[in-house]
Amino acid sequence: MKVVNLVFQVILLLLILLFLIYFLTGYDSAFEADQNCHSYLSSYDNISGNYGCDHDTETHQWILYESNDKKEPAKIIKKFRYKFL
Repeated sequence: MKVVNLVFQVILLLLILLFLIYFLTGYDSAFEADQNCHSYLSSYDNISGNYGCDHDTETHQWILYESNDKKEPAKIIKKFRYKFL
């Protein structure tokens, strides 16, 4: 019985820790994440238009990326996750 209680306490502690990490990191809103993404974007030399910010609604984040002229996937530079709850 003590082992079951210990396992339950460890699982509960891990869930609380994950909950705190999620809610203490990330931006408070999509608008705030968007503003930070575009702020980082302005620091890049974007004459060629290869850099951009895009909103990913499935993962609740804004993504700063660098595309290229070739038919290769864009390179992700930074992600700006926001809280959706």
